[in-house]
Amino acid sequence: MTPIILRRVLSLAFVLFSITLLTFIIGYLAPGDPILVMMGSRRDPVLYERLLHQYGLDLPWWQQYLHYIGGLLHGDLGLSYKFQGRPVLDLLRRGLPISMSLGGVALLLSLVIGIPAGVLAALRQNSWLDRGLLALMLALYAIPSFVLIPILRIADAWLYRAGLPYLPVAGWGTPAHWVLPVIVLAASTTGYLARLTRAAMLEVLRQDYMRTAAAKGLFPRQIIWRHAFRNALLPIVTVLGPSLAFLVTGAFVVENLFAVPGIGFLAIQAIGQRDYPVLQGTTVLLASAVVFMNLVTDLAYLFLDPRIRMT
Repeated sequence: MTPIILRRVLSLAFVLFSITLLTFIIGYLAPGDPILVMMGSRRDPVLYERLLHQYGLDLPWWQQYLHYIGGLLHGDLGLSYKFQGRPVLDLLRRGLPISMSLGGVALLLSLVIGIPAGVLAALRQNSWLDRGLLALMLALYAIPSFVLIPILRIADAWLYRAGLPYLPVAGWGTPAHWVLPVIVLAASTTGYLARLTRAAMLEVLRQDYMRTAAAKGLFPRQIIWRHAFRNALLPIVTVLGPSLAFLVTGAFVVENLFAVPGIGFLAIQAIGQRDYPVLQGTTVLLASAVVFMNLVTDLAYLFLDPRIRMT
């Protein structure tokens, strides 16, 4: 199994290297002069040259990239253009715990609701409960976050006008601020996991060894959870990494529409302000998180399916 893990690690390291190169090139070729943006209305040639040298923008592109990679290896993501002289890592440290907490709670909610709903639908195949759950989960999976957010805001405004308890639609700092962003983030992943779990359970329940387990006189609960659900876990575990990636990309929209001060909110601000070091740092950080979760998913898959260890 060790050679398989080494191949996974090397391939993911190549992916990270490609991401750093791509983000650097995009920032380097982006239109506009960030130094002039930093200076604003001032047009001091001496200050311009000093800032150009301070940020290393007077070097050839390949030297800038080598310095960028060298800084990454030492945990240095560079300096912000907008907040002059402030390390990008300090800016990301404020938003990272918020984004991680938001995504983690949304993923946990998706697992807690989606997987049991998929199992229940599979056990009640073709019943009204199965059809109702399928319709609901398909709607959750299909509706985009930028459509779901206005719907929730309209419902929240109706509660406010009716004098009923309502939720804040923007800001951060209280438990109530978590509810709407978590619902939006978890909705699509919940629908996807439920439909995948249902399909995986139905496939396992049709296998011959399931009929053998029933013929041996095992309790239905043992058959479902010890035999069927355990084997149905393989495809579910496989998609956990991509599900996290979906939550990460969805956080850019959700954090901005709900004014949540996470790294997605910071990245969108950096685009408008041409703060390319912050944008590059955010991209590398999110890509590293997704790559790490994909590696964890691969290792979990190897653990759950011993057949792969022999390949």
